[in-house]
Amino acid sequence: MAADKNKLFSNLKFDIPAGLVVYLVALPLCLGVALASTGRSDLLFSGIIAGIIGGIVVGSLSGSSLGVAGPAAGLVVIVLNALDTLGSFEAFLLAVVLAGIIQVIAGFLKAGIIGYYFPSSVIKGMLAAIGITLILKEIPHAFGYDADFMGDEAFDQKDGKNTFTELFYAVKYSSTGAIIISVVSLATLMLFDRPFMKRISIFRFVPGALFVVVSGILLNILFSKLMPELALSGDHLVQLPVASNASEFFSFFKTPDFSAITRVETYTIAVTLAIVASLETLLCVEATDKLDPYKRSTPTNRELIAQGVGNITSGLIGGLPITQVIVRSSANIDSGGRTKMSTITHGTIMLLSALFIPRFLNFIPLASLAAILLLVGYKLSKFSLYQGMYKLGKEQFIPFIVTIIAILSTDLLKGIAIGMVVAIYFILRKNYKHSYHYVKEKHRDGEVITLILSEEVTFLNKGSISATLEHLPDNSTVIIDGSKSMNIDYDVLEIIQDFKKHAAPLRNISVETRGISGVEVIGGH
Repeated sequence: MAADKNKLFSNLKFDIPAGLVVYLVALPLCLGVALASTGRSDLLFSGIIAGIIGGIVVGSLSGSSLGVAGPAAGLVVIVLNALDTLGSFEAFLLAVVLAGIIQVIAGFLKAGIIGYYFPSSVIKGMLAAIGITLILKEIPHAFGYDADFMGDEAFDQKDGKNTFTELFYAVKYSSTGAIIISVVSLATLMLFDRPFMKRISIFRFVPGALFVVVSGILLNILFSKLMPELALSGDHLVQLPVASNASEFFSFFKTPDFSAITRVETYTIAVTLAIVASLETLLCVEATDKLDPYKRSTPTNRELIAQGVGNITSGLIGGLPITQVIVRSSANIDSGGRTKMSTITHGTIMLLSALFIPRFLNFIPLASLAAILLLVGYKLSKFSLYQGMYKLGKEQFIPFIVTIIAILSTDLLKGIAIGMVVAIYFILRKNYKHSYHYVKEKHRDGEVITLILSEEVTFLNKGSISATLEHLPDNSTVIIDGSKSMNIDYDVLEIIQDFKKHAAPLRNISVETRGISGVEVIGGH
C-alpha cells in the first residue's frame, strides 16, 4: 500500500499538469451536459457537482490509472425523460442514488466481466468515431456558433438540427472574433506539441491548454477594448453559476426527495440508469486501457463499485449521474497523465475554482476550449489507426468501419450495438470455417479423409461439420480425430454419432473416431 502511495505522489509533476488540462476540457462539458439534461439554467451546478465527485470520489476508489469520470452526454435523453416522468429534480436524485446502489451490488457480483467481451475492432471504432464526432461537433463552437451544447455526441440534436446541418449554420453565422481565437489557440497547441518545446523546463510543467485559455481571455478583452464588434459575450463564454454569498452557494446543492421511494417509476429509471451508465463505463474502461501507453488493466468489478459510490454521492448532494468518459480520459492520456492523481487533481481544481474563481472562469471563450477538444478529436482518429485496422484484414476492418458510421449516424450505445452485431457475425463466420482441419489422402483402397477437430468445438460448429460430413465422397474412409480437442459439445457429438450409425453405412463410408469417447456412449447405443 505504501509503495502504491509513493508511486502516486512520485508522478505529480506529470499528473498535476494533466489534471489541469482535463479540468479545462471537463468544465464546459459538465455545464453543457447539465443544461442539456435538465433544460434549466438554475441546475447548471449539478454538472459541476458530478464532475467534482467523478474526479475526487470515483478517482480515489477506482482501479483505473487514467480513466476520468463525470456527467456523460450519453445519459442526456434518459435524464430528460426521467425528469418528465418523475416531475421533479429531487425525485430524480433519488433514482441516481438507487442506480449507484445497483452498480455497487453489480460490482460485488462480478458483473464487470462483461467489459472483457467487447471486440477490439468495435472499441477502436468507438475511439475513432468519438474523435470524428468531437471534430464535427466542436467546429461550430470554434466558429462562434454555440447553439448546441458543448459535449453533445448524438447525431440528432434537441434543436431539430443534426451534426452536418450544424456545420452549415456555423459557417453562416460565424463570428470573426471566435475564429481568430480558435486559430490562435490551435496554433498554440500545435506549437506545444513540438519536441523542442518539451526541452524548455517551464513548458514541461505548464500545459499548452492553460496558455490557450489565458490567451483566449486576453484576446477577447483586447477585442472588447479596441474592436468591440469582434468581442465574444453571453453564450460564447463559459457560464458557471456565481454565488454572491455562502448561503447562495450552498443553495446550488440539492437533496433527494425520499418520498419518491414508493413510486415504481423511480426504480425503473434507477435500473435504466445503472445499466446504461455501467455499459458506458465498461466500454470506456476498455478503450482507455487500449490508449494507456503503459498497457495497464483496469479491474472492472472495482470500477463498477467506484462508479456506484460516485453516483450515490452525486445523487445525495444534487449531482447528475456519472460514468467514465472517453473524451476526458483521452485528454488525460494525451496530456501525459500517469496515475489516478491526475483524475483526482482535475476534480480538486474544479471544486476550488467553483468556490473561489467562478467569475474569472466566465471570461473563458468557448472557442478556446473548442480548439483543445478539436486536437483531442484528431488524436483519437488519426489516419494511422485506419491504416493499422485495414492491414488486419476485413474481419477486423469491416466491424471497425461499421461501428464508426453507426455511432456518427446515431449515438454511442446504438452505434456500439450495431458494431457488435457485425463483429459477432465475423466471429461466428470464422468459427464456422475453422472448426476442423481437413486432410485428404489417396490410398490403394480408396480415399482416406481425416477431419482433425479444433481445440474447442461448440454448437456454433454444428453447421460446418454437418455440411462436411454430408459432402464426403461415397465409398471412402473418414477418420474424425478429436484427440486435440479440450471440449466437444453434445450437439456436435450427436451429429458425429448419427452419421456414424446411420448415414455412413448407407453410403459405404467407413468411419473411425479417435479421442471422441462420447460417440460410443451417446444416445445409449
